[in-house]
Formats: sequence, structure tokens, C-alpha cells
Amino acid sequence: MATRPLSRCVFSAASSKHLRSVVPRVAAFHSTPVGLNSSPPKDDQSSSEPVTHFGFQTVKESLKASKVAEVFSSVASSYDTMNDVMSFGIHRLWKDHFVRSLDPGRRPGGQPMSILDVAGGTGDIAFRMLDHSEKVNSDRETTVLCADINADMLKEGEKRAIQNGYDSNRISFRAENAETLESIPDNSIDLYTISFGIRNVTRIPMALKSAHRVLKPGGVFACLEFSKVSPAPLDAIYQQYSFSVIPLMGQLVAGDRDSYQYLVESIKRFPSQTEFARMIKDAGLVNVGKGYEELTFGVASIWKGVKPLD
Repeated sequence: MATRPLSRCVFSAASSKHLRSVVPRVAAFHSTPVGLNSSPPKDDQSSSEPVTHFGFQTVKESLKASKVAEVFSSVASSYDTMNDVMSFGIHRLWKDHFVRSLDPGRRPGGQPMSILDVAGGTGDIAFRMLDHSEKVNSDRETTVLCADINADMLKEGEKRAIQNGYDSNRISFRAENAETLESIPDNSIDLYTISFGIRNVTRIPMALKSAHRVLKPGGVFACLEFSKVSPAPLDAIYQQYSFSVIPLMGQLVAGDRDSYQYLVESIKRFPSQTEFARMIKDAGLVNVGKGYEELTFGVASIWKGVKPLD
């Protein structure tokens, strides 16, 4: 899919009042809603243990993963519906474009691909990968491993794989921490994808280093994630919508305001497009082009990096 229809014209296809946000992957716990103009709460950190952010909260590093896992368990069966309601289906277009831009599948004379979809949960990206490899590249052997830290999300994905008739020899689900990927061998993966999940990782640089480790030389890292909106007047509207409307819709549709409050806070805290591209480079991967492609005025972006051959 060409960049033009998604980078700028998806926004014009849906009216500006419709496309202010999307909720594709993950929500997590936040005990007290924080307004757009509120200062992030400063928690009392009496111990010397390293801390990190959890939305606008400051928490011990050792607690963040469990908080994210806890929330995924609570939203596993409902967050996809929320995605559609909140984005008017636009997140599907982003994901379709993401997969088409990667063109997964065996090339003529080549071998089937080994794909790792991290934070793959319900299989949303994995199913698209398999469909594309078969329909576009006539490849019925490429495999996808969905890795997620949360067992409930993985169960949802397994259930959907069975319901939709996907070959169990081509798709599998495994509990993994993105920071370590302990069961994934070095230099074993052709394509590593992570969609709307990396901002929930406690130590993002560690996750990027693990991505570099498991990729084969010449393998591709690809991330689809929320990013920074431009120009500034549009971003102001987007922020107001995000903090005012998204938590309310979370309450109405999913019965979970706190999780979606965390969603908008985590987006606000995520690095800018250029900053994250630099982090990918620092992990040892080579940026593709300028490192990222903006979608819909930067509401989301795609980052790509390649593991050097030497």
C-alpha cells in the first residue's frame, strides 16, 4: 500500500472530529484519572530500586510488568471492539499498510520466513502476516510465533486462530517477556514485528537489544506505534480529545475507564519519532530511510531497522 493514502489522506477520509485517536493495543491500570493539563503525580520513592513511568505515575521497575499484565487480563476479550469503536476502523488500515509494507512471505528461490510478533496477543498482526504470505507470495510455509507477556491475551489469540481455521503448524503462541525473549535463539528470526506494544515495555532499550539478538543478519525489525501529532494546532485538538473522550468511551464500551486513561498517558510519554528511531539505531540496527513513516499526521508511525550482515 502506498504511503500517500495513509500518511495524510486517511485523515481527510474521516472527518477531523472522528480521527483523534485509536486504541489498538494495550491498556493498563491508573488509579486516578489525570487531566490533560494536570502535572504527573510524583509518587514517594523511599527505596533505591530503579523507577520508571506507568502512564503519568512513577512506579518501581519491578512492578510495571505485572501492572501491564494485570490490565491485559482485564481487557483481553473486549479491547478489539473498543479499537473499532474509537478509531472508526482506522487502526485496521494502519495494520494492513504495516503488513503490506513488509511484504512477508518466501521470495522466489528463497526459504520460508520465520516471523516473531512480539506483544502479539490476540493474533491481529500474525493473521495478516499469514494471509499476505499465502495470498500475495503463494507461501504456505512461512510461520509466525506470537509472543506476549500475558497468558489471557495469548488464549484469546489461540481461540481466534482455531475459529478462523489457521494451520497450527504455521502459527503458535508463547508467553515471553519482550525484554529478554529467553526461549528465542540468537540469529533465528527473519522478521520481528511489534504493534502498539513497545511503549508498555519497562525497559525499551533492552527490548530493542533482544530484537537485535534474535534477528538473523539482514533481518528486519518493524514497529507500529502511536507517535507525536503535527502540526501543533492539530495536536492540541488531538490531546484534548484523547484525555477528554477516550477514558469516557473506555468506561462506556469496555467498563474500564482507568485502563484507557493509562492509554493516553502512555502515548504522551512515548518518545518522538526521531527519538525512537535513534533508540533503534543505538540497539545496533540500521534505520530504513529516515527511520520512520508517519501515518495520519503522526497519530501513529512505523519504524523499521535492519540487522547488519556483518
